[in-house]
Amino acid sequence: MTDLRMELDDLSRPAIADHLREHLDDMRSVSPPESVHALDLDGLRAPNIRFWSAWIDDSLVGTVALKDLGAGDVEIKSMRTTAAARGRGVGRQMLAFALEQARTSGAARVVLETGAEPYFEPARGLYVAAGFSVRGPFADYVVDPNSVYMELALA
Repeated sequence: MTDLRMELDDLSRPAIADHLREHLDDMRSVSPPESVHALDLDGLRAPNIRFWSAWIDDSLVGTVALKDLGAGDVEIKSMRTTAAARGRGVGRQMLAFALEQARTSGAARVVLETGAEPYFEPARGLYVAAGFSVRGPFADYVVDPNSVYMELALA
């Protein structure tokens, strides 16, 4: 795999806006509106969110964000690889990067929400392989048959 370059991103580049728009469009196509929890550009600009873009050479290959929930918890948001990057280990590298960022920032636990639909099976498999386990809703989430909530304690 070519070297993946992670950049703390200010969400100002058109490529990022296009990538996130595609992400939201995909989420809306597979999940009912009340179960779409992906953030748009404005949502990702919140002061408690750090957002990174992933690049190989000059090509955007993915994004990931960490939202500080307080009390040692951080939530993974906007984790997505481009279609061209899927199956190349980019998601695994981005997840490893995000977990390291969470550790170095002092987080005790990483949580996330992903979909329950078959579309999300690769993501759930990636998280399980990294040590995440299924849990109940956290923060403002509620029980939802279209959502799977997961967590990983950081030691």
